[in-house]
Amino acid sequence: MVTSLILLLAASFAAMTPSLAASKADVEAQLSRWLQADLWPDARRAGVSKPVFERAFSGIQLDWDLPDLAPPGFPKPKQRAQSQAEFRSPGAYFSEKRLQGLAASGRSLMKKHARTLARIEQRYGVPASIIVAIWGRESGFGRAKIPHSAVRVLATKAFMSTRPDLFRTEILAALVILERSGVPASTLKGSWAGAMGQPQFLPSSYLKHAVDFDGDGKADIWNSVPDSLASIANYLAQSGWVRGRDWGFEAVIPQGVTCALEGPDRAKPIREFTDMGIIRISGRPFPEHERKAPGMVLVPAGIYGPEFIVTPNFYVIKEYNNSDLYALFIGNLADRIAHGVGAFVTPWGKSGGMLRSDIARLQQALEKSGYDVGGADGLPGYKTRRSIGEWQARNGQAPGCFPTPALLKSLR
Repeated sequence: MVTSLILLLAASFAAMTPSLAASKADVEAQLSRWLQADLWPDARRAGVSKPVFERAFSGIQLDWDLPDLAPPGFPKPKQRAQSQAEFRSPGAYFSEKRLQGLAASGRSLMKKHARTLARIEQRYGVPASIIVAIWGRESGFGRAKIPHSAVRVLATKAFMSTRPDLFRTEILAALVILERSGVPASTLKGSWAGAMGQPQFLPSSYLKHAVDFDGDGKADIWNSVPDSLASIANYLAQSGWVRGRDWGFEAVIPQGVTCALEGPDRAKPIREFTDMGIIRISGRPFPEHERKAPGMVLVPAGIYGPEFIVTPNFYVIKEYNNSDLYALFIGNLADRIAHGVGAFVTPWGKSGGMLRSDIARLQQALEKSGYDVGGADGLPGYKTRRSIGEWQARNGQAPGCFPTPALLKSLR
């Protein structure tokens, strides 16, 4: 009797939770149903024809090697314990060997494509060195292997990733590209994250920014250098690039001037910063047209690394990749290509050894004291850095504008 009851309960449980026994074959079958019943109606509303849809997914299989997957019926992926992640020093991002190699190639290629770049710069107002720097950073000037099928990657991630809504938008955009271009899905080569071609555009960015600059009637960011370079420039121009302005300048903030001036929301004419005593690290004055225009303080490592006055164009570069360090990498690489400069003069200090969980606790403590840190995510963005500086000044400490173990102890 007891054995029969156990078997009955087991059978009932299995019937209620069939997905827990899912195999990869089961999930592949679910993909086929999802494509037809779920994705196809949205694709049709986006203007994709049934033949294009069918050809795009003919014989498609899920890419199980991609990161951040959450297959239906499988155990949910474990959240990475924040205490296991250490925030690295910003200086780790700037490999001098890599920057020197990219700069040398960039200078050579800027000469090779000088006429094309001059036309692009005239049309879009973005300096050739910035365009070439992004080209080099994103795809090694088009030399990097980009082996993945963007359709397969995006379909996999739209169906079973931890961020399905984002990738659903992108797979629909990829289908629109196929509908408008008439090319086979196999031509859409991308990275493991679905970014495509030499500029590494997601499909939605391709639809907004890709241009035909070589005049062959198609915007080919996979094989055409002119199209790739012009598409990068168009992206930046449409994101608000200010013609005639630099991206920024390495600077020196003197003692007695707080590092907590940082942030795009605290912009002011650069001459007002110079009136405080902030100077270019080269010792040369800021160009007069820059002095009259707005600038912003940037201290990505607080007082423990290079300091900058940046222009609105710095934040346009961040539209391409939302990272202060990425934008600084591009700015420095562009300066190396155009002017032959080297690394930032001020070295990056050995900061950044704290666990993300500790930084999150520090941020939470600042929030409780009324500071806007931009969210307690364990990553010290500009709101966290300047909040640290303001708290330190208010509590009789010299502002450092960067999280340290000693600061965490003070806030507890």
